[in-house]
This record gives sequence, structure tokens and C-alpha cells, in this order.
Amino acid sequence: MNNRHILSGSVSLFLLAAVSTGNAADPQVADGSWKGDVELGIVTTTGNTETETINAKAKAVTEREKWRHTVSLESLNSSNGGDTTAERYVVNGQSDYKFSEHNYFFVMINYENARFSGYDYRVSEALGYGRRVIGKAALTLDLEIGPGARQSKLSTGGNEDEFTLRGAAKLAWKISDTSTFTTDLSVDAGEDTTVTKSVTALTAQINGSLATKITYTIKNTSDVPVAVEKTDTETAVTLVYSF
Repeated sequence: MNNRHILSGSVSLFLLAAVSTGNAADPQVADGSWKGDVELGIVTTTGNTETETINAKAKAVTEREKWRHTVSLESLNSSNGGDTTAERYVVNGQSDYKFSEHNYFFVMINYENARFSGYDYRVSEALGYGRRVIGKAALTLDLEIGPGARQSKLSTGGNEDEFTLRGAAKLAWKISDTSTFTTDLSVDAGEDTTVTKSVTALTAQINGSLATKITYTIKNTSDVPVAVEKTDTETAVTLVYSF
């Protein structure tokens, strides 16, 4: 199944869910305060093989009566024998305007600088309509769709600019008092390139504000520069501090 089929299925799911009615109000408290977490994972080996991987992330969310703002940062650095093998920085921001109990408009901007990807950087923007199709205390599901644009700077010096159509699904399930399962799926279908990304995570609380988190990420780019793989996967185990 190619990425355009995935997008078509996502749109169909969105339209089907959009006509349904949520069974409960949004469980998040709109008190205007910022809540979030910071996570860090470090793996180092010495001896016959010297490698080092540092994975750091941060996310903050504020929920207000009419607005929800989300900001996230990611950083990944890997080296083998002193040579850098992976380097990535991602900044994402999204604002949602809630015009009714379950419906909202969103605007999103994403910046990614990933070494060895064939691109110096990529900037994506999107705006559109979102709906919280499930809004229970232990389970939420948001679906989003809307037009956007993407600007890419190639490592060779060229540029790629294109319009996109974005579809996204965001699921959060509080399995118990100490564990949470989340999965975020997004498809950005452009005129020439479609980028599909899935991030699935399981978080288990250790004590107080500390938790461990296992994350599996898969990203597929339909059209990439020569000698660059279309699909990247990443499995990470991190320590999380919530505030």
C-alpha cells in the first residue's frame, strides 16, 4: 500500500468520524497553565566498539478555554568511533482554536534539520480542521485534515517547494494510573513527495514526576535523493521528567 492510499484511507476515516458524536466532554482542564515533559536517553559503548547516542526531547502544552498551544523539540546525535553517524533537530509548534466542544481549527509549523537525509533542512506549514472524536477521561482521539506547504533545501544546494495535503491522527490512552500509550500518525502528501510518519510510545511512571518511555518511530519519504533510504526507523528508551 503506497502513501497516497494511506492518505486516502486517513481522509475516509476522518470523514466518517467527523459525522459521529463524541460521548464525553474534553477531559483536559483549561486552566491556562503549561504542562509538559523532558526526556533524555544516552547509550555509550567503549572497548572494541566506541559508540554514543544521545536522544533528547521536550514538549509543553497549555489548555485554555478557546485555545490549545503545543510546542515540541527533538534532538538526536549518534557517533561511531568519533565519526558522526546521525544528527537530527526538530522544532514543532501547533495552535488549535476550539470553536465548539469537539471541533477546532489548527495551524502548524514544523522545522527539521536532519544530517545524512539528503536535505539541509525542511520547513512544513499546514492549517485546517480538527475534531476530537473521542474525549473520555482515559482515552482521546483527534483527527485533523487541511492544506499546507513544504520548503526543502537540498544538500546539493537546490530547493524544492510544493503544496501539500495533511492528514493526522493523535491517540492518547491512559492504560492505568502509571502507564500511558500514545500514537501519532501524520501524512503530508505533496505534489512530488509524500512524507508519512508514525510515532508510538508507551510511558510507565517510576515515582512522582519520573517515568520511563519506549518509543518506536517510522518515517517514510516517497521520493528521496540518490543513495538515501526512503524509510527510517528508530527505537528509543528514555527517562522522562514531567512538570
